[in-house]
Amino acid sequence: MSSGGTEDTEDTKDAGEGELARDAEDTDDPDDADATGAMTEAITEAAPAPPRGRGPVVAALMLGMALAALDGTIVATAVPQIVGDLGGFSVFSWLFSGYLLAVTVTLPVYGKLSDTLGRKPVLIAGIIIFLIGSLLCASAWNMAALIAFRVVQGLGGGALQGTVQTIAADLYPLKERPKIQARLSTVWATSSVAGPLVGGLFAGYVDWRWIFIVNLPVGAVALWLIVRHLHEPARPAAVPRPRVDWAGSLAVFATATLLLTALVQGGVAWPWFSVPSLGLLAGSVALACLTVVIERRAADPIIPGWVWKRRTIAAVNLALGALGLLIVAPTVFVPTYAQSVLGLGPIAAGFVLSAMTLSWPVSAALSNRVYNRIGFRRTAIVGMSVALAVLLAFPLLPFPGQAWQPALIMLVLGAGLGLFQLPLIIGVQSSVGWAERGTATASILFNRQIGQSVGAAVFGAVANGVLASRLAAGAGSGAGPGLPGDLDAVSTALSHPGSLSASSEEYLRRAVDAAVDHVFVGAAGAAVLCVLVLLFVAPRVFPVLPDE
Repeated sequence: MSSGGTEDTEDTKDAGEGELARDAEDTDDPDDADATGAMTEAITEAAPAPPRGRGPVVAALMLGMALAALDGTIVATAVPQIVGDLGGFSVFSWLFSGYLLAVTVTLPVYGKLSDTLGRKPVLIAGIIIFLIGSLLCASAWNMAALIAFRVVQGLGGGALQGTVQTIAADLYPLKERPKIQARLSTVWATSSVAGPLVGGLFAGYVDWRWIFIVNLPVGAVALWLIVRHLHEPARPAAVPRPRVDWAGSLAVFATATLLLTALVQGGVAWPWFSVPSLGLLAGSVALACLTVVIERRAADPIIPGWVWKRRTIAAVNLALGALGLLIVAPTVFVPTYAQSVLGLGPIAAGFVLSAMTLSWPVSAALSNRVYNRIGFRRTAIVGMSVALAVLLAFPLLPFPGQAWQPALIMLVLGAGLGLFQLPLIIGVQSSVGWAERGTATASILFNRQIGQSVGAAVFGAVANGVLASRLAAGAGSGAGPGLPGDLDAVSTALSHPGSLSASSEEYLRRAVDAAVDHVFVGAAGAAVLCVLVLLFVAPRVFPVLPDE
């Protein structure tokens, strides 16, 4: 699979002025500094035109991304029907947690495999595993079986998310990468709107099992397009195929599984300072130490040291991890705010959040006009600064306010995050060659997923703590009769307002409002962390290798 070179246009020259120089501190390899001049010269030379016939491959990538993007939203809508048919209400959250765990822990493994074995076999294997998982989910006979099959789906989903992003960077030169990345972002935006609708239609008028069966024809088309149209260059016979670090893969998988299980289930299935939580956290630390030992001895480690030794990739890893933290605030708590504080229905609450998912890809598509002039790092700083201002503005919204107010906040937030994330992803992908791009891409996606899991745990604890303290204060001050005695009863009380007096209902809505405000302040702290990382850890200019 080849990718066209960067054309000698004014935009490319602007990008070169901002991004061509490699910071001497960006890598431990002393040869890199000497290679900077040759690297710059290679980029400014005329490069071959982009290959034709990318359309079918791009269509396959978008279909593959749609499988992963639709998964969460379409399943969430059908949860009541699934629980009503299979039971297992107390453990249904593992339908999402199990899938998230499998996707996250396999990202670095698939990234390294795509660099070792090639993108095509890894993506084909991922699609097949995902479709097998979908077929098994459709045939599940109880909740335990469905959760297990969702994990199988996640094992394929990890290959879809990481490898699709990597192939997109392989196919397009630097100048054109925002176009394909914007298309992939549009898939996520469309899925956030279409997923609940499709899931509701299947669950309400057909059967919930169809939400998994519908994956089969979509995946089959994507698989056919990949097999037929995606061509990678053959490995020269004189070049030996690197050995796969299976021991490191297993160690990474086990470490991430224990850590994410502790983060996802802590405070939900068991208290944070209980034996299960402490045991899982201690086990993850021990396995992390073992992983370091294994990876240092491996000839070709699954997580190579250069991922953290190069300033560009290390800084983006940290920045995307902080992004995962802050993204929990809008995605998890805005729908709750819209329903519990503003009194909107589930569909209207979803559309408040969708304002962010609509502006995000538009901003990402236009980001090249910014980073071609001021560079990847400065563009990301501008985007996160906008997001920081918006996050701090959310607690200033009036109570109870109008629906357009948080929707406007989400619209601007999406625009800021589109300017932040895409330039960093493209910057990292452009700083490495083909043989390292899969590992580098998987690394930043992995850290974003870890950050999101940590954010869900931390901000969930913050919201629960604020809400519990307000309920205790309200009960002690006689704020009104009928206040729920525990957190689990809050949503029930607000969904049946007739059970509360007017004063109690308002007090409860204000308590939820305060809890969400605290979460957004915490998210603003994560945004500050992003900006600090970009200012003091990231190199002033990102290295850009010539397009292959």
